[in-house]
Amino acid sequence: MYRAITIWDTSIATRNVGDEIIMDAVNLQTAKIAPTSQIFRVPTHNYLTIGSYKCLRESEFSIVGGSNLLSSNMPFYQQWNLLPFELLFSKDIVLLGVGWWQYQKNPNWYTRLLLQKALSAKFLHSARDSYTVARLKSIGIKNAINTGCPTTWALTPEHCASISEEKSSNVIYTLTDYARNADADLKTLKILRQNYSKVKIWLQGSRDYEYLQSLGADGFYDELIPPQLNAYDIALSEKDCEYVGTRLHAGIRALQQMKRSLVIAVDNRAIEKSKDMGLHVVKRSELEHLQELISCKRATDLRIPFDKIDEWKNQFS
Repeated sequence: MYRAITIWDTSIATRNVGDEIIMDAVNLQTAKIAPTSQIFRVPTHNYLTIGSYKCLRESEFSIVGGSNLLSSNMPFYQQWNLLPFELLFSKDIVLLGVGWWQYQKNPNWYTRLLLQKALSAKFLHSARDSYTVARLKSIGIKNAINTGCPTTWALTPEHCASISEEKSSNVIYTLTDYARNADADLKTLKILRQNYSKVKIWLQGSRDYEYLQSLGADGFYDELIPPQLNAYDIALSEKDCEYVGTRLHAGIRALQQMKRSLVIAVDNRAIEKSKDMGLHVVKRSELEHLQELISCKRATDLRIPFDKIDEWKNQFS
């Protein structure tokens, strides 16, 4: 069937290349569920324009493309700049791998009413983790299932079996400009310097370089990778390298490229993924375990909920 669908695109006006990793997966899955549809795009991080309203009005439904867009205080934490009057133009907003920002108190009345009105009652919503499902249920949205993030949907058992269990000689590291801990991040870099022949740092966020410079860590790394997804992919394509770092989706991108990955958790996202799917994670507050996790053999044995993924996809058939 030829129809129009709008994607709420988290990579528009973003300062975080991780959003491009998410949207890469969102675009792939949208093409599978709507192979003949025309795809419109509107931003989540910016307010909508008249052209955006036209796209939404002409669409059969719209898909929100991943990321941690939901929170208990939507008007304050504006990752998704959704205004109530914009719902007049939107039909059946459907979540695809969307998550809840941080561990928070119960949603306020505005958030409850906004999301109840905004999110489709007709379609199943794909949530990033079980915590997000629980939060949505707490405000009366019962039609959400835990599919995991779409960035993980291609990580089949066959794919994961091809990822080395052994430590590589070289490592790519990331830090996080909005979750700074100079002592812990310097400690991590020192451990990496001691364990790898070459340490590269990918600058995923717009202020990662500024933060790195403030650490005075010049002697602990060999090379910087520019803040572009293509540059990171090229670095991952090199032989005998793996990933250790605080950026969750940089770690998942490494798994996509069949590289061993260890995420250093600085917020709830990586912790919830570890609980739900077995992603290799160490909390930044528990770096005493980092040396062992680097050195030991680690199989990538993920619990991806393929039955829930299929359930979400099949509703569009």
